Amino acid sequence: MALKMVKGSIDRMFDKNLQDLVRGIRNHKEDEAKYISQCIDEIKQELKQDNIAVKANAVCKLTYLQMLGYDISWAAFNIIEVMSASKFTFKRIGYLAASQCFHEGTDVIMLTTNQIRKDLSSPSQYDTGVALTGLSCFVTPDLARDLANDIMTLMSHTKPYIRKKAVLIMYKVFLKYPESLRPAFPRLKEKLEDPDPGVQSAAVNVICELARRNPKNYLSLAPLFFKLMTSSTNNWVLIKIIKLFGALTPLEPRLGKKLIEPLTNLIHSTSAMSLLYECVNTVIAVLISLSSGMPNHSASIQLCVQKLRILIEDSDQNLKYLGLLAMSKILKTHPKSVQSHKDLILQCLDDKDESIRLRALDLLYGMVSKKNLMEIVKKLMTHVDKAEGTTYRDELLTKIIDICSQSNYQYITNFEWYISILVELTRLEGTRHGHLIAAQMLDVAIRVKAIRKFAVSQMSALLDSAHLVASNTQRNGICEVLYAAAWICGEFSEHLQEPQQTLEAMLRPKATTLPGHIQAVYVQNVVKLYASILQQREQAAEHEAAQAATQLLVDRLPQFVQSADLEVQERASCVLQLVKYIQKLQAKDVPVAEEVSALFAGELNPVAPKAQKKVPIPEGLDLDAWINEPPSDSESEDEAPKAIFHDDEQKPTRHRQPEADEEELARRREARKQEQANNPFYIKSSPSPQKRYQDMPGVEHIPVVQIDLSVPLKVPGMPASDQYVKLEQERRHQQRLEKKRKKQRKEKQREGRRRRHSSLHTESDEDIAPAQQVDIITEEMPENALPSDEDDKDPNDPYRALDIDLDKPLADSEKLPIQKHRSAETLQFPDREEVPAVEKKSKKPKKKEKKHREKGREKARKKGKEKGEDLDFWLSTTPPPAAAPGPAPSPDEPEADAVVAAPKEECEEAKREEPENNEDDEEQELEQKSSKHKKKKHKKEKEEKSKDKKKSRRKKLPSEAVAEPVQNGTLEEEPLPPMSSYCLLAENSYIKMTYDVQGSLQKDSQVTVSIIFENLSSSFLKNMELNVLDSLNTKMARPEGASVHDGVPVPFQLPPGVSNEAQFVFTVQSIVMAQKLKGTLSFIAKNDEGSTHEKLDFKLHFSCTSYLITTPCYSDAFAKLLESGDLSVSSIRVDGITMSFQNLLAKICFHHHFSVVERVDSCASMYSRSIQGHHICLLVKKGENSVSVDGKCSDPTLLGNLLDEMKVTLAQC
Repeated sequence: MALKMVKGSIDRMFDKNLQDLVRGIRNHKEDEAKYISQCIDEIKQELKQDNIAVKANAVCKLTYLQMLGYDISWAAFNIIEVMSASKFTFKRIGYLAASQCFHEGTDVIMLTTNQIRKDLSSPSQYDTGVALTGLSCFVTPDLARDLANDIMTLMSHTKPYIRKKAVLIMYKVFLKYPESLRPAFPRLKEKLEDPDPGVQSAAVNVICELARRNPKNYLSLAPLFFKLMTSSTNNWVLIKIIKLFGALTPLEPRLGKKLIEPLTNLIHSTSAMSLLYECVNTVIAVLISLSSGMPNHSASIQLCVQKLRILIEDSDQNLKYLGLLAMSKILKTHPKSVQSHKDLILQCLDDKDESIRLRALDLLYGMVSKKNLMEIVKKLMTHVDKAEGTTYRDELLTKIIDICSQSNYQYITNFEWYISILVELTRLEGTRHGHLIAAQMLDVAIRVKAIRKFAVSQMSALLDSAHLVASNTQRNGICEVLYAAAWICGEFSEHLQEPQQTLEAMLRPKATTLPGHIQAVYVQNVVKLYASILQQREQAAEHEAAQAATQLLVDRLPQFVQSADLEVQERASCVLQLVKYIQKLQAKDVPVAEEVSALFAGELNPVAPKAQKKVPIPEGLDLDAWINEPPSDSESEDEAPKAIFHDDEQKPTRHRQPEADEEELARRREARKQEQANNPFYIKSSPSPQKRYQDMPGVEHIPVVQIDLSVPLKVPGMPASDQYVKLEQERRHQQRLEKKRKKQRKEKQREGRRRRHSSLHTESDEDIAPAQQVDIITEEMPENALPSDEDDKDPNDPYRALDIDLDKPLADSEKLPIQKHRSAETLQFPDREEVPAVEKKSKKPKKKEKKHREKGREKARKKGKEKGEDLDFWLSTTPPPAAAPGPAPSPDEPEADAVVAAPKEECEEAKREEPENNEDDEEQELEQKSSKHKKKKHKKEKEEKSKDKKKSRRKKLPSEAVAEPVQNGTLEEEPLPPMSSYCLLAENSYIKMTYDVQGSLQKDSQVTVSIIFENLSSSFLKNMELNVLDSLNTKMARPEGASVHDGVPVPFQLPPGVSNEAQFVFTVQSIVMAQKLKGTLSFIAKNDEGSTHEKLDFKLHFSCTSYLITTPCYSDAFAKLLESGDLSVSSIRVDGITMSFQNLLAKICFHHHFSVVERVDSCASMYSRSIQGHHICLLVKKGENSVSVDGKCSDPTLLGNLLDEMKVTLAQC
C-alpha cells in the first residue's frame, strides 16, 4: 500500500498542471488544435487513475479547456467523482467544473442529489458554501424539489455566510420548483429582519426580484419594507426597496402618500447617483398614481427635475443618459415642468454619443406645444443637414414627422408650413424613409380640406423636379414621394392651375424608370387628370385642346404597356383602350367629359388602421367550417391528380410527330418568338433604358415649359419653411396685441394682485389660434365595430408560475417533501412499520399536537382575513372609526407605526404552535451533538419560556378576550391620533419654518436638521441664507472655504404660497444633554413695489431624543443587555394618564424613537440606541390613571434627561 502511494506521488510529479497547460497552449500557437487534442488524450488517461488528486488536476485542466470552447460533457461522471472528494480543494474544483458544464440535459446530474445533500449538512461551512454556489448554476426542477427542504433549513444556520447563500439560492429554487414558494416564504420573510446586514440584503434582493414580476402578491409586505427603507443605510438595499415600491404604488395609490416624504428626504441627502436616480423614478411613479390626489406635489416634481438637470449636465455619459431617460418619464405626466429645460435638451442633440442624441429626440417629442413646435422643428432641420450617417439622419426625419403628426396634428397651427417642411425633407439623398414622407403628404391632403389647394400646387412642383426622378430608385427611397405627389394631383385635380403641364410631367419617358407600384399610381392618376382636363376643355368649348390631350395619352401610354410590372401593364392597357375609344367619340364630336368624370366621382375618406380587425362576424357564418367537402381519407394515394391547366390535360394525348424540315422549323421559331413577346409571364431580356428611349418616337420632341408658380415655395432654393416661421410670429404678435387691447379696460378696474399675475402670464397653447380654419376628417370605422383584442401574456414566461397568493393559509399538501433514511431497527425487522421519533413520548403530547395544529390553522385563516385590514390601517392617513371589541390579531402583523420592530419571538412562537416531524428530528439530532454545557443552558431557557407561556395561558379566558403576550404592540384598541415629527422653529409675516432633527448610525457625531420653508406672503423670496452660531459642543457644517460667521445658502427660491425643504448637517461632540443654538435666516423679499432685506431669528433646540435612532432589538439580546450590569438605573412616574396603553406606546415610539421589544398586557419593554452607541432600555407599566417608566442606560446623565423629556410628553396624554 505504501509502495502504491509512493508510486502515485511520483506519477503526479510528472503530470502537467494547469499552468503547464496554459504555457503549452501559448507556445503552440501554430498548431494549437493539435496540441490541445494531445492534452485531452493525456487528461483521459489521468481520469482513469485511482488517485483523486490526479483526477482533480485533470478536471481542473478540463475546466480551462471548456472556457476555450471545447466540449467536456464526456467527463461528467469524473466531475461528480471529484465533487465527492473529502478534501475541500478538490471538491471546489469539481463544483466549479459542474457549474460550467452541467445543465438540465446532463444525464448523470441525478447522481449528484445525495452528494449535494451530504455537503449541505456538512459541519464545515466552506463545504456547504461551495455546494450552494455550485447548485445555483445547474439546479434543475428535480434537484430543486428534492433539496428545497434542506436549503430552507440552512436559512436558519448559525453562520451568516451560509444563511446568505441559502437565501439567494432559494430564488433559483422558486423558479425551477414554484410549489416551494409558499412553504418557504415565511422563513424568507424572517430574514428581512436578520441581524446580519448581508443576509438582510440577500432577502431583500430575492423578494424584490420576485415582486418585480408579480407585485400584487407582495403588497402586504409594504409596512416591513417601509421600515427597512427608513432605517437602512445600505444604498444597494435602498435601491432594491425603492424599485419595489415603484412597482407597488400603482396597485395601492395610498402608499404614495407615505412614500413621498422619505423619498424626498433621500433625494435631498444622498450623494449616490444610482440611489438618486431610483428615488426620482419612484417619485414619478408615486405622483402618477396619486394624480390629482395630492395637491402640493409641484415642489417634489421641481426637485426631481432640478436633480435630473444636474445628471444631464454631468460629463459622465452614463449619468447623462439616465437623466434623459428619467426626464422622459416626468414628461408624460408633467410636461410643463420639463419644457422649461428645452435649451438643455437641444444641447444634447450636439452630443458625440448617438444614444444620447436619440434619447434627446424622444424627449423633444413630448416637449412640443403649439408655441414652440416651429422652433423645435427648425432646430431639427438644421441637424438633418449636418447629420453624419444615414441611420441618425433617418431617425431625425422620423422624429420630425412624429413630432408634427402626434395627437392628430394637435400642435400644428399652419399646415402650409408643414407641407413646406415635408417638401424640404424630399431633398434628403439616400434616406430609407421616403414612404413616411409620402404617407404624411397623403394623410394631410386627405384629412385637412383647407390645405388641399396648397398641397396640390406643391405636389405638381415635385412632379416637375428632375432630381427626385434621377435619384436612387430603390424601394422606400426618396422617390416614394412621387407616389403621393401623383395621387394628390390626380385625386384633387380640380385645384390644379396648370393641369396640362402636370399631365405632361407624369407622362415623361423617365417615369418608366421608377418602381412598379409608383408607375401604377402614375397610370391611374393620369386618367383622373385627363378626366379633369376634358371637363375643363369641353366647358370652354376648346375641342382641339381636348383632342390634343387625348392624343398625348395615346402617344405616351404604350411605354407603360411595355413595363415589366404586371400591374402597370394591366392598368396601362385598360386605360389605353379607353382613351382610344374616347378618341373615336371625339372625332364624331360626341361630349364624353361627364361620362369619364363619373368614373372617379365621390370622395375617398381615410380608413382606421384597426377597421378590418373590428368588423363584426355576421350571424350564421362559421369561419372554421369547410367551404367545400373535405377530401376523404379513403382515396388511394396512387390515383392520378386531376389536371388543372388545359395544357396539362392535352399532354398525355399528344402523339410523337415526324421530324420537320428546316423551313418548318424556322416558321415555328418565328411563331414561338412572337408568342413569347406577347406573353407577359415570359421573362425576356429587355434593352437598356437609354436604348429604349432612343428608339421610342416622339421622346425628343417633348416641349420644355417654364413653370411660374404662384406660391411662395421654391424647391431648389432656400428653405421656405423659414418664411412661414416669420409669418407665424407676426400673426401671433398681432393676436396678442388684439387681446391686450380687449383686456386693458378690465385691468384698469382691477389692480394689485391681478396686475402681478397678468405680468407673469405666459401665452398658453389654448391662446394660439390656427392660421386657417382646419376641418380634419376622422377615420372611418365599420358599423357595429367590435373592441380590439388585447394581447395575451407570454405563455412561456417562467414568472407566471410564481404568481401565487402568499396570504392564503398553507395546506398540508403544500408542505415540502422530506426525504428520510430508514433506521437500523426497520432494517432488522421489516414487518414493523416505521415509527417516528415523536411516538416515543406519551399519547398526551399527541392530543396537544392536534390541538396545536387546529389552532395554527385557525390563526392562519384569521391572518389571511386581517392582513388586508392591517395594511389599510397602516396606509390610512385619517384615524378609522373605533371597531367593536373582537379577538386580538395575530402577532405576526405589522403595526400602524412603521418604525416598530418585529422580534424573533414571533417566528419562534409560530414554529412552536405548528410542530412538524422534521423539526422534532432536527431537535433530537442537535441535542445528541451538543455538549452538556449547552444542554443545561438550553434547558434553562426552555423552562423560563415555558413558565411565561403557562402563566399567559392561565390568564386567557375561553373567549380569548384577554390578550396574550404580544410583540411590537400589534393590538388595535383605538385609532391613533395624527402625529408629526416637525416642530415650529420660527414664523413671521413672510415665512414659516418647521424643523425635525434626525441622527444617523453611519456617522456617530453628526445629525441632520430638515427645515421646511413656507412662503406665507405674496412676495418672491430669494437669496435665503441660514446661519447658526456654533457652540463648543455643536457646530454647523459649512461649505469649504467658508468662515465660522458665514451662513449656509438655501438651495432654492420660494414663489408666493410655495413650500420646500432643505437639510443642514451639524457635528456634535457630546449628546448626553439637550442644548439650544441661536440662529438667523436672512432673505430678500421681492414684490412689485421693490425688494427688501429681511431677517428672522430663531432658536434651534437639540433634545436628547433627537440623538436616538429607532433600532430593532430581539428579546434574547435585550435580556443579555439587562443582565450585563453595565447600565445605570432611573425611573419616573406620571399621574393623570387617560390615554390607552396602545396609543401611549405608539406616542413614545414616534416622538422618542423607541421600538417595542415585547408587550404583555399593560406592560412593555422598549429599546433605542443613540448615534454614539448608548443603549437605552425602558420598562413601561400602566396603572389605572398613571404610568411608570423604569429606564436603564450606559450613561446616567443621558438617561435622566431622556426621562425628563418623556415626562413632558406623557403629561400631555
